Order: sequence, then C-alpha cells, then structure tokens
Amino acid sequence: MIRVLLADDQALIRGGFRALLEAEDDLEVVGEAADGRQAVDLAVRHRPDVALLDIQMPVMDGIEATRRIVADERLSGVHVVMLTNFGVDEYVLDALRAGAAGFLLKDTEPADLLSGIRVAARGDALLSPTITRRLMDEFVLQAPSAEVADLTRLTNREREVLALVGRGMSNDEIAARMVISPFTAKTHVSRAMVKLGARDRAQLVVVAYESGLVSKRSSPVNRVPPSGVSPR
Repeated sequence: MIRVLLADDQALIRGGFRALLEAEDDLEVVGEAADGRQAVDLAVRHRPDVALLDIQMPVMDGIEATRRIVADERLSGVHVVMLTNFGVDEYVLDALRAGAAGFLLKDTEPADLLSGIRVAARGDALLSPTITRRLMDEFVLQAPSAEVADLTRLTNREREVLALVGRGMSNDEIAARMVISPFTAKTHVSRAMVKLGARDRAQLVVVAYESGLVSKRSSPVNRVPPSGVSPR
C-alpha cells in the first residue's frame, strides 16, 4: 500500500485528489494539510511514502516545506512531489534543488497522476525527457547554483550513466545504451547518488546539467512518455 499525504490550500482540490486516490486499491491518503507547516507536521506524524505538496501555500510554501522534510532524517523515506498550475518555471527548479522527486501539473490526466505517484513511491524521478529538457535549458544553464558538484569522485562509467540520467533515460534504457544489465545500470546510478550526495534521480538531473556534463546540444531520448511521468 502506498501512503500519500496531500497538501493544498484549496479544500476542493484536496477533496478531488483524495477521491481519485482512494478509488485505487494500492493507494491510501493518510493526511491532508492546508499549508506547508501542517504538511511538515503531518509528514512527521504519518511518515507517508509520497507527499503531494502545492508549491504556493500560505504560512509556509511547498518549497520550504520540502526542504524541511528532506532535512529530517526521520523522513528519509518520504518522496516529495510538487503540484503546480504553472508548468515549467523557476519554482520547479527551486523545488528540485530543495529535494523534490519531481512535479505534476494540477490539470494532468488522472491516469498520469496515479502513475506519477507510483513512480515517485518507488524512488524514480518524476520528470519526462521533454520536461527535463525544457526545465534545464530554460533555467539551470542560465542560473547555475553557486556550488557545482565534483564529478572527479565518479568513475568514467558512473559519469557516463550520470549523463544518460540527465537526458531523462530510465535504468532499462541506460542498460540498453551501455550494453549492461538493468541491475548494473541501477547500481551505477545508486553509487553516483551516494558519491554526489543526491537524494534521488531528479537531483542527479540537476547535477548533470549544472556541471556541464549534459548540454543544450545533447539530443533528447527518442520517445515521450505521459506528461510529467518518468518511465520505469
């Protein structure tokens, strides 16, 4: 059972999401919050698998709530997914840097929302190659972070894997490209996360672009999954 926390200042939106999620056999809503502070408190109380947080909320916004959830060692198993009306904008990049696993548009199709929650729950980045490209081209390269990750800690194989993650590839696609097993691809990804101090694949994407390992000239993956959803 995937346990989900909902946080949005509009009760009608929370109610709609709750109804959608609780109609699924493998999803359970464990709490609802009307602001970011409540979201953090409920995350500590319920330890959900996935926290769906609206970016803009009163008292404390979703980005600050994400930072606090990520910083709390007790909540290491919580995967934060941001909800936004605005598509790809600077808020999304701030959310990823804060530790969010990805984001979903509030007007996404119900099937894509449900799929996205399941993707986040298993620890995968909730970013399609198309959204990844737009996000990084529009914001990361124009406004890099003050500190760029030290890629010298990575082996050549791990650097290659990091570049492919930055282009939005799944473990299976990385395995096919590098002619290795999916398990080996997953191992390389996990080791890169540990060495770079990345919480999840979404943060690896940011590192790949901010470090210059992936550039605007890199060609995207030749397939587009449902909006906002990363393939397995």
